Order: sequence, then C-alpha cells, then structure tokens
Amino acid sequence: MSENVWIAGVGMTKFGIHEGSSVTELTRESVTDALADSKCDIDGVDAVFFANTTQSPLEGQYMVGGQIALREVGFEGLPIVNVENACASGASAIHLADAYVRSGAADVVVAVGTELMNVGNRELSMKVFDGAYDVNHPEQLDKTLAYLGGEVDLPDGQRSIFMDIYAAMARNHMTKFGTTQEQIAAVSAKNHHHSVNNPRAHFRKDLSVDEILGSRALAYPLTVPMCAPITDGSAAAVICSDAGLERLNSDRAVQLRATALATGSNRDVRLLDGHVAQTAAKRAYSSAGITPSDIDVVEVHDATAFAEIQQLEVLGLVPQGQAATATINGDTRIGGRLPVNPSGGLESKGHPLAATGLGQVFELVEQLRGEAGKRQVEGVRWALAENGGGFHRGEEAVASVIILEGDVN
Repeated sequence: MSENVWIAGVGMTKFGIHEGSSVTELTRESVTDALADSKCDIDGVDAVFFANTTQSPLEGQYMVGGQIALREVGFEGLPIVNVENACASGASAIHLADAYVRSGAADVVVAVGTELMNVGNRELSMKVFDGAYDVNHPEQLDKTLAYLGGEVDLPDGQRSIFMDIYAAMARNHMTKFGTTQEQIAAVSAKNHHHSVNNPRAHFRKDLSVDEILGSRALAYPLTVPMCAPITDGSAAAVICSDAGLERLNSDRAVQLRATALATGSNRDVRLLDGHVAQTAAKRAYSSAGITPSDIDVVEVHDATAFAEIQQLEVLGLVPQGQAATATINGDTRIGGRLPVNPSGGLESKGHPLAATGLGQVFELVEQLRGEAGKRQVEGVRWALAENGGGFHRGEEAVASVIILEGDVN
C-alpha cells in the first residue's frame, strides 16, 4: 500500500466545439500531454480509468469505448476500466485511480475523461441529458421541481432539462435567503471575466451583469450566459504512488490528499443541510486532515451560475445564504479572499461532461504549481474541486470532492 498518492502530470485539450474530431483523437491529445508532463511513457502505465458519458447515445459505441480509444493511443495489455457517473465521471475516474494506487494494485495509473457532444445534431446532443434522472418515473421529477421552485412559465426555445432543475434550485434559494437574479448574474460575470485569461476555455469573452441579464431567458432566473454550453474536450491525469513518483523522477508533482464520492439521501431537499456535496466534503476534509478555512482556491461545478452559490455554501466555504454577497464583495474573484473558478468555470471554460472533473483538476494543478499565468492565485497550498452529476430526488445523484496539496507558490 502507498502512504501517499501524487498527481505527477496533467493534460487537457482546448474545451470547445471539436465537430469533425473523434473521441480517440481528443483522448490521444490529453493523455499524450499528461504523460509528457509526468515524464512517463506508455509502457510505464499500469492501468487506465476512462470516463465518458455520451459516446453511447451519440455514436452507438455502447461498450468498450475506453479500450477502443486507448488502443489507438498505444495502450495494450493493461487493465482499462470504463467509468460512467454522469457529469461526475471524470472525478469518479480519479477516485478509482486513487483507490487503485493506495491499495497497492498499481504504481502509475492514468485517469482520463473525454466527451464529443457536438456531432452535428444539436437536438440529439441535448437529449442525452434526459438519461441523467430516473427515466422510469418522470412524473416524480415534475413533482420535485414544483416542490423546490414552484410553478413557472417556461419560455420557448431549446434547453436542457437540467437548466429547469437548476432554476428550481435557484428559486428555492431566492425564497429562503433573498438571493437575487442580479447576484446570480454577478457570479456569471465573474466567471466570464476569469475565462478571458484561459487559453483552453470554450468562451473567452468578458460580460457585464447587464449583458448577462439582457440575454435570452431560460427558466427564471437563468439566462443563457449563466449556463454551461455544450462542449467537447478531454483531460487526463497521471496518478502515482511514492514508488511510482520515484520511478518517474517527476519534480512537479502535486499531492492528492483526499477524494470522496457520495450519493444522496432521503431528506427535505429545500434545506442545504445534508446535501450530497456536503456529505462528500465532510469526508474529504476529514481524510485530508483540514477544515474549509484551509482552502485557498476552488473549482466548483457551476453548470449554472447559481450552482456556484449553492456549492460554496454546502461545502462549508461560505456560511449558508452568504455566497451571493461574497461574490458581490469580490471575495471569490482572483485576488479575493477565496478565488472560485479561476479557470472560468463550466459557464465559460465549458462542460464536456466526463472531462469536466479532470479539467477542474488540471486547473488546480496549474494553480498549485504556480503555472496559471494571469489566472494565478497567490499563496496557494490547498485546493478543492467539487464535481456533481445527474439528478435524483431533489439533488445531484452523485457528488465528488477532491482535495490537493502543493508547495506554497
């Protein structure tokens, strides 16, 4: 068994529209970069965990997608495990790789997440989200959304059912804490501003609060710039034991201090206490031996701007009901008390479902190494990534929290 687990290298494609590319090509790019970053060759890898959620419905590759994509990259003979856990698939791949290394089953493991969603049929791409809640009881989803956010008139226009879900969550928060649409727009403006300096981001346009509020409405209070786009991309990480790190002779490794996965529980979903991400966070803090006050930089799953507000509160990083105010005060900007989503977050960097959690880790590794350029947060030692996926009985079906530690830059 390994006492410590390390991220020795990371790789990530540009997130955006890669129509005409392939899952294999995107995977090759991120994995090749991660191997080079870690000073590891293909023969030095003991196992791979491959995350993907949409190749099955979009291309008909229902099985062994990882084996097919990775054989073309050059991997032969070794264990390859396919991982599907909705939008938390990439983080789940890291969780499995971490457990595999800690158990002593391997010294060097690759976790990779890849998604190609822009396949020339937007209606089909949007439809995949319908498979991320209980398809056998669709009436329960309607009841849950009405319970959370009340009945609202939905404007015409194409959108994911998940925007309706996040909107209901937002309206619940607005009722409970007095959060305003303008405050949610301020979160979005902050993240779009951060993305300007991220060359791998899907969008790199600075947007004002007024521009965001004036954009096309989805389910109230959300507008289009408050929501993550349909994105393609791939991200990968080389995860290793102490022995593996010595073998690689990598001098830029970041320590993987904790990974935690949780699923929901039967509770009153109008309340934040007991939220699935809170459960995962408590386990991660305990495993790392730290408290929320130790965290220096955060990447959270802001599939909508409102999600950032809620996640900061359930993670214990901001008191309940105060995350929107913290944003207005500048606390969550680069240079603030707790910079959140310096990458631009899912709203701007993009959300290639199974690659998202690994993309968050890519950003945080750069931050901990002091290599984030104009996005750099100063004095970083502890970093946290929160990644959620699916929807079940009023909250995310799965939540992941990952904690990383590096030398103070």
